[in-house]
Amino acid sequence: MAIKTSDLNAKLFGKADKRRATTPLEAQTAAKEQAQIIELAVAGEELVQFELMRIPASDVESETVVFSENAREQSFLNEHALSDVLTTLRERGQQYPAVGRRRNDGKIEVLDGSRRRMSCILANKEFLVYVADNINSEHAKFLSDVANAHKPLSLYEKGKEMQAKLESGEADDQKALAKIFQCSEALVSGALKAASLPLELLQAYPNVADLGRPTIVKLHKQFYELDDQKQAELLNKCHEEGRFVWQRSEAQGVARMTKDVSETLEGWIEELAPRKRSVANKVDLVKGRASYTRKGTNLALNLKKVDDKTMKDILDFIEAKFS
Repeated sequence: MAIKTSDLNAKLFGKADKRRATTPLEAQTAAKEQAQIIELAVAGEELVQFELMRIPASDVESETVVFSENAREQSFLNEHALSDVLTTLRERGQQYPAVGRRRNDGKIEVLDGSRRRMSCILANKEFLVYVADNINSEHAKFLSDVANAHKPLSLYEKGKEMQAKLESGEADDQKALAKIFQCSEALVSGALKAASLPLELLQAYPNVADLGRPTIVKLHKQFYELDDQKQAELLNKCHEEGRFVWQRSEAQGVARMTKDVSETLEGWIEELAPRKRSVANKVDLVKGRASYTRKGTNLALNLKKVDDKTMKDILDFIEAKFS
């Protein structure tokens, strides 16, 4: 079930500053008021102290990094994918601090809040993050996974998680994955297809999270019908001029831009591997009265000036032949 950012922070921050919040509402209030020190019971275990850090806009990209095991694909985070966060951020600033840990090299590793981090970079805003010094890898993964619950992952990101469970042996097949992720086998199939597509192809779109299963399945079929050389040529087209395909689109709005990108990709694929079309040649049987065209295994008759009796005779003959 999707969790709102506010609810997420309430779940994460079980206890806050000197007030020792004992309810989700108190914890949420402490986080919203940006208390300088917050104590968090990570995964319901040991209590860890987090200190609020304010990273200047100019230092966010260089002084912070995203947890390497975060399921969210960072290269998909652009102004379209982050429009929901950017609007609020530009108007009212960052409402809820992110959560991170300090690495040995001094950099802050963001565990919860990669979308807020990138939004601050794009909007050139100060980044707020609660930082702790003693967070092990297991607890870091817990915080990252719980944080991702409030904003659904794209099919590609879900597929990567599913593929990891197949490779680890935690799941044997798509049926097992459907049970683990509590979804249909059709969604599992679509997610795995998405995960098998090259990043360069998906980055062609303004917001990968908007791509549904039908689009992914079609794109997967079209891409893997190409040989290796033509696949490479297509991917080169996707990032030529140093810009993604969506950045070269003149369409307005994410929906129209997405459609434009799909049409552009289909056009390129058609250029690289034109489809073989069977030619339908018209043959005259009786000039001006009867002709037919043959296309593959299909036959089309064209009859003119046919009276009712002749029509019945012809239809009876066809019915007898195909029944």
